[in-house]
Amino acid sequence: MDTGCCGRKGAHEEMWQTKHWNVQDTVDGSIRKNAMEAAAVWIKKGEVIAFPTETVYGLGANALSDMAVGKVFAAKGRPSDNPLIVHIASQEQLQDVAKTIPSLAQKIIDAFWPGPITIIVPAAPQLATKVTAGLDTVGVRMPAHSIALEFIRLAEVPIAAPSANSSGKPSPTRADHVAHDLDGKITGILDGGVTGVGIESTVVDTTGERAVLLRPGGISKEQLVELLGVIDEDPALTNMNETPKSPGMKYRHYAPSVPVYLVEGGKERLVSKIKTTQADGKRVGVIATEECAAFYRGADALEVIGSRQCLSTIAQGLYSTLRILDEKNIDVIYCETFTQEGIGQAIMNRLKKAANGQII
Repeated sequence: MDTGCCGRKGAHEEMWQTKHWNVQDTVDGSIRKNAMEAAAVWIKKGEVIAFPTETVYGLGANALSDMAVGKVFAAKGRPSDNPLIVHIASQEQLQDVAKTIPSLAQKIIDAFWPGPITIIVPAAPQLATKVTAGLDTVGVRMPAHSIALEFIRLAEVPIAAPSANSSGKPSPTRADHVAHDLDGKITGILDGGVTGVGIESTVVDTTGERAVLLRPGGISKEQLVELLGVIDEDPALTNMNETPKSPGMKYRHYAPSVPVYLVEGGKERLVSKIKTTQADGKRVGVIATEECAAFYRGADALEVIGSRQCLSTIAQGLYSTLRILDEKNIDVIYCETFTQEGIGQAIMNRLKKAANGQII
């Protein structure tokens, strides 16, 4: 459903009246189709549209236009030296994005596309220079989301799309998260409901002799090792003092405005931190699992993120929980820690970024 009028407010104003389209499965098919086509037209005009993927919502623009891509950076407040990931709807579109396809990249494509994984490949010369931030490589992926794929097909161009949030804030997993951050700053939002994976794609550099994991995500390191036999890791994944090589990882990221601390040592340690912090006159928010939430009822705000028995539920709830607590009247957020196995590596990577490496 169209719930707004899209267009500039005036000749000297930069704010948009952001258009909202409901394209969820429950909406009538013809309405969804018309909304998708309308949004795609704005991409062709060089404007910016937020759209759902299976990971998080992306903020999309024509990846072949520096003017269009520049609007993504402006809307997010994203540093210009932070490259973007390009989204495509078919392997045929790779020729518009990649100069060549390394053999490691092709193995990942064959195994996991469409899906939550991005490959770093040599960049095609026709890509907008702002997409690559001056590098000779580019990150590209094919999302496993029907709305995203149809939107890219209708736009008829590869779409550069970082997460659709203000730079540094928790990524959006719902359309209202996008609206909270970017209403009035972008042309439109395609509301496809809640995303599935809940955290960004895995990023793998395939340009060398061995694949290098730059960012953990929806495809685990274990899955990549099973496919490729061996995979190296970017040193920045274990050393916060190293500069990350992955798009979207160079700066403090995924963070609410309230300080976040990860608390190791089990529930007794976290309960103790709640009490001592409150004794200092501060209000405490806690991110807890279903298994441990009952122990933290003394907190001023308590949000359940998911179950330790199913780490995918924790990934799905991570950013939403951070956003909810950020709206509470609290001074600090404490969070449980998790295993580094499987998708747990990606969960802990995002939590460490949100906490700026602060672990108790």
